Formats: sequence, C-alpha cells, structure tokens
Amino acid sequence: MAIDPAVIGTELAPTTLTVDEGRLRFFAKAIGDTVDDELRVPPTFLFSIELENPDPFGWADKLGIDLRFVLHGEQAFTYHQPAHAGDVLTATPKITDVYSKKGGALDFIVKETAVTNAAGSLVADLKTVIVVRNPGAGK
Repeated sequence: MAIDPAVIGTELAPTTLTVDEGRLRFFAKAIGDTVDDELRVPPTFLFSIELENPDPFGWADKLGIDLRFVLHGEQAFTYHQPAHAGDVLTATPKITDVYSKKGGALDFIVKETAVTNAAGSLVADLKTVIVVRNPGAGK
C-alpha cells in the first residue's frame, strides 16, 4: 500500500523527557562512549527521546504501515547547543516528505524532529528516513 502524500506536514505527538544522569551513563556505555564531567548528552541520545512515547510507532500504524516491512533508511542530526543531565527536552516530530521508488515497491517517509529545552530554545534538528517495503508492488 502506497503512503498517501497528503500526510506531508502532519505534526506528530511531542514527547518530553528529563535527562536522567544514570540513564545518560547507561546510554553512553551501551554505545561505547563516556559521559564527560559536564554530563553532556551524547549526540545520538536525542534520537531516543521519541521512543519514550507510550506508543512510539503509533503514527506509523495510523498510516497503515506494517512494521514488519520497515527499514531504517537514514538519520541526520544538526546540533544547535549541548544538552546535559537534568535538562528537560521535548522532541516534536513532523512528516516532511513522502515518496516512492522502484515502481512503488519502496515508500520513503521523511520525518523531521525539533528538539527543544525547557526554555523553548532549539537544541537540535533530527531527520529520519524510513523505508517501507511494499510486498506485491511492482510485480
């Protein structure tokens, strides 16, 4: 099933997370990194904020996407300022593009997420591209 381009511009539910020092250290250890004395958030930690949503892939379900056919296509980060343990961060995602390739066999969904701190200042812009394989398309 092709993804309807009408979803472009859809704002998804924001997720707020208080960065816990213990969790920050656990994350750093899991990726083979360390946390510095200033307790700065490792760059890729910001991607995990959205996973704190009680239903982090509910938006995909609403679009009729079968997660068994989803691949991670791309991920990019633009950092504006560091985040630290104790900061309250909010990730606000939006679907910014949808397109197909291979005669509809693959759909691509581009999701851009603004991460802000409690003062409303932009911490980072995240970009994720997911690929949805459409079995039976293009046959």
